[in-house]
Amino acid sequence: MDTSAHQTLYETGLEMRKKVVGEDYVANALEKGSGHFMRPLQQFATESAWGTIWTRPGLSHRDRSLLNLVMLTAMSKWTELGTHVRGAVRNGCSEVEIREALLQASAYCGLPSGMEAFRVADRVLNEMQEKGELVRG
Repeated sequence: MDTSAHQTLYETGLEMRKKVVGEDYVANALEKGSGHFMRPLQQFATESAWGTIWTRPGLSHRDRSLLNLVMLTAMSKWTELGTHVRGAVRNGCSEVEIREALLQASAYCGLPSGMEAFRVADRVLNEMQEKGELVRG
């Protein structure tokens, strides 16, 4: 792939990433990943996941968010799960939909993973409520 194609994917991915997880999160991730060693990983994640997968037709951003919640629960990736709970809300998922996705994951991934996923999601949803980003029902 030529440099201009990479640049286009990166720019498209960067906009999508900001839309889903927020500008502050992206700025922080890029700042932490700005060193010589980490920069290629940030570029790859932005181009591949955000520039290619998240921009594909066929699934809504809301549906992709719910899938991510379940996959991150299955892999026990709690920091990323918290980030994607925020993204799910930003993409229009309700608290009930997030809860149901995590219940589904609990049944198939095991209760210890499900319990931790619920703790992470509850913490994030409470933080969002405190900041006025969400009204919990």
